[in-house]
Amino acid sequence: MEWILGFAGIAFLTIGLIGQAFEMRKIRLRVYRDEELGSANIFMNKKNFKWYAILGIGIILWIIAERI
Repeated sequence: MEWILGFAGIAFLTIGLIGQAFEMRKIRLRVYRDEELGSANIFMNKKNFKWYAILGIGIILWIIAERI
């Protein structure tokens, strides 16, 4: 296992998950009031795609690290 790629992959995954959680919280507070339930379409908001890309990079790096 290539340790540098493994650590980079885990770092990207951690940053992506935490960043997406904060972004979704901001979207939910901005769009919905406390009385309303959130929509499933909150995952398709444009602001989430950058976090999906970071998560994808982390997964790819982790897989590459395992294969080497």
